[in-house]
Amino acid sequence: MKATAETRAFANVLVNTLIANVTTSFLWFALTFWVYIETQSVLATGVIGGAYMLLVAFFSMVFGTIVDRYRKHTVMVLSSVVSAIAFGAAGILYLWQPESTLLDIGGPWFWLFALIILFGGVIEQLRNIALSTTVTLLIPEERHANANGLVGTVQGIAFLITSVFSGLSIGFLGMGWTLVIAIAAMMLTFVHLLFVRIPEGAPQRDPEAPSALDFRGSIAAIRRAPGLFALIVFSTFNNLIGGVYMALMDPYGLTLFNAQMWGIMLAVGSTGFLVGGALVAKFGLSRRPVRTMLLVVIAMGVIGALFMVREWWPLYVVGMWMYMLLVPPVEAAEQTVIQKVVPYARQGRVFGMAAAMEAAAAPVTAFLIAPIAEFVIIPYMREGEGRMQWHWLLGDGEARGIALICLFAGLIMVVVAGLAFLTGSYRRLTELYVQAPADAGGPEDAGTPTDAGSQREEPDAADEPVAQPAALFETTLDPVPGGVLDPVAARGGAAGVAPSVSDAAEAERDERT
Repeated sequence: MKATAETRAFANVLVNTLIANVTTSFLWFALTFWVYIETQSVLATGVIGGAYMLLVAFFSMVFGTIVDRYRKHTVMVLSSVVSAIAFGAAGILYLWQPESTLLDIGGPWFWLFALIILFGGVIEQLRNIALSTTVTLLIPEERHANANGLVGTVQGIAFLITSVFSGLSIGFLGMGWTLVIAIAAMMLTFVHLLFVRIPEGAPQRDPEAPSALDFRGSIAAIRRAPGLFALIVFSTFNNLIGGVYMALMDPYGLTLFNAQMWGIMLAVGSTGFLVGGALVAKFGLSRRPVRTMLLVVIAMGVIGALFMVREWWPLYVVGMWMYMLLVPPVEAAEQTVIQKVVPYARQGRVFGMAAAMEAAAAPVTAFLIAPIAEFVIIPYMREGEGRMQWHWLLGDGEARGIALICLFAGLIMVVVAGLAFLTGSYRRLTELYVQAPADAGGPEDAGTPTDAGSQREEPDAADEPVAQPAALFETTLDPVPGGVLDPVAARGGAAGVAPSVSDAAEAERDERT
């Protein structure tokens, strides 16, 4: 009964997140399509994408603290309400100002309109952080990777629906009716949330987190898990390269297709998200998810380097599908590691800081690459010198400059992922994940349960993990007098002294006697 209630709650949260993700992505994609079709400006679409990620980076750490302080259901309701208000404000602005004014990139109304829509979409990140911690709350540790795969599947479904209907909506209905659809769908998520019940305790306030921006607490939680900071830095760099594709994929696609057809092709490519998420949900990520992540990133780099080498739409669509197939395993790997090596009470802040760092990388690339592509690389490849120099590799076409940029971006991704295998951080984090005890510092320690039946049963003493080698859990924290930090302390739980080998052997002899 208990497991059924938790599973039902998780399924309801996934459905609600699906509707919310579809809505926010639908309007963001529609804005990008609308602006590019009307202005033909790669710079404008790159700045919009970069501004979105910059807002995510700015707010994510605050969102993480909010997730740790309040019930997950409350956080999700807040996300829906704020998004609905923002989209409503954008609708009023659209009715107030003519389209020609809103499409004037040099005018203030364009940027105000775009920022209001982007802010409404960014608030969805609050829900996504809450969803990551809800996996820890409702799903047993050995099934975290599978649950994260389901999350990836939901995101893939959202991307598929969004890709189709954003292009169709802009192509056939225009921006006005697109706003109406987004406002109505966001109100639907709010109504649905009123009927969702999440079995959770009342979170206890962290006395060391007095403000909404708990940077120190986030850093402390990350430092307690050796190698975790390196994982976040690697994911940040991966997003830095991903910003190239974020800025250039839509302009390249809209070079090959009209808006309606490009939306359909995006939907076809996004089925890769579904398959990738489903594979993770079915098979997990192996006992070493960090290793799996690095291997997948190498494959992503190879695909990203090659899927534009010829201006041939089947190559682009198939390559995009394969690239998206590999996104869910990468994201699920990072989430699974954090869910195991970080205590539940601080997971919101860690997920928030990771999202902030990773999101901050993409706009840096997008802001840089969009003007460089439009004013330098694309004209260079259209002229005789660039075309002659790279024709042997990239062939002919109108968007060979974009292809050249993506080629080098993919190769850089391959090299960096390969070098990551050689680092000490990779080895330490892999060992920590494999040997850290399950459920130490888990949801049971985060607050007072509101429903006794909703809490997991305590494990039997025979199931408790044995002490691990001391060297594995070296941290930068103050040493414990007389011993080393035990696995629970390494993950941020209550500090204790790990018994020495001789003490353990003596205790075993006494027990036999």
